[in-house]
Amino acid sequence: MTEDKPREACGIFGIHGHPEASKMTYFGLYALQHRGQESAGIAVIQNDNIVSHKGMGLVSDVFDMDHLGELKGNTAIGHVRYSTTGSSILANAQPFVVHHRKKSYAVAHNGNLVNAAMLKNELEEAGSIFQTTMDSEIFLHYFVNNLKYGFDQALLYTVSRLKGAFSFVVLSGKGEMIGLKDPNGFRPLCLGKLNDSYILASESCALDLVNAEFIRELDPGEILIINSEGMRSLKSRVVSTKTFCIFEFIYFARPDSLIFDKTVYLMRKAQGRQLAREAPVDADLVMPFPDSGTYAAIGYSEESGIPFEMGMIRNHYVGRTFIQPTQSMRDFGVRIKLNPVKELLKGREIIIIEDSIIRGTTVKTRVKALRELGVKRVHMRVSGPPHRFPCHYGIDFSTRGELIAAKN
Repeated sequence: MTEDKPREACGIFGIHGHPEASKMTYFGLYALQHRGQESAGIAVIQNDNIVSHKGMGLVSDVFDMDHLGELKGNTAIGHVRYSTTGSSILANAQPFVVHHRKKSYAVAHNGNLVNAAMLKNELEEAGSIFQTTMDSEIFLHYFVNNLKYGFDQALLYTVSRLKGAFSFVVLSGKGEMIGLKDPNGFRPLCLGKLNDSYILASESCALDLVNAEFIRELDPGEILIINSEGMRSLKSRVVSTKTFCIFEFIYFARPDSLIFDKTVYLMRKAQGRQLAREAPVDADLVMPFPDSGTYAAIGYSEESGIPFEMGMIRNHYVGRTFIQPTQSMRDFGVRIKLNPVKELLKGREIIIIEDSIIRGTTVKTRVKALRELGVKRVHMRVSGPPHRFPCHYGIDFSTRGELIAAKN
């Protein structure tokens, strides 16, 4: 059964100046696994060259100690992917590596380029040959084609041509690691420090896992270059306003992460508290459909004084690729992931807190199952705003007709 939730592009991680860079990247990707489960990869600098290992599946499926042992080097980047552009195939796994005039470069990307088709056509007319269907590859083509104007100018020009939501980590075989954000700062990217090593990561939970210190969130439009001499920042020529993606707070980010200088857990609880003030209702208990809505439900409970309960128990061992149920077995599709605590819910009036409802298909099925169980009354409350328009910035709903809020 398809989950009625937004899906996002990827998680990215990079570390510069660590003797076990690939292992640190491996751990960092573990912490970011929630941002993408289709493929994983690590690229590392070895003797002015870049080597990589990529595969389909979870981080634990793709890497073992032999793979990590072959990825020797002190600077590495990594990627976990959920595809919003390009097919879910090995050729589209990242980091993407190119070799250009005896130099190597690698890129890992989180986001989506809205002008990708135009830029790709422009590059192909100029003679570029693409190896993947990812919009991420466009960045490297523009970058290497403009290196003749200098390293910094190539970066600045490339960023000026890209439109959309993007955070990149980039490797140069000569030893640089680069982190950059789009001028709006849609997607998170933070800087951390581990002894003498610098780290870039989509979320601070990846820094926590490797025991690194959080330094700061990169600014919108910032290009941060890290090498053996230290760090320096460039600022994109494109002037824009700070416009981060609300779904990072509502759904994408791990609750223990600090993104855009806010703790996600506390933000979600605050949303639940505000929801209780704006949409109060009397009931016997407050509950989420785990894991979405859990922290907003806690906030709603605290503000309203209505007890919080885990009325549905989630099976955490159900992967994203379990066999789809036939129409005649549609109830199985609900029960395989969530199972109600029958004695807790039967005959009770309940408030269900969701963080978001996009298409509305899954929540309808789950509420129907609760009513058939004998729940007296179900009140739905949603902590996030209604989504009435499509998003082309790296989230997988692209037409207004998909959105339940657009129909009501």
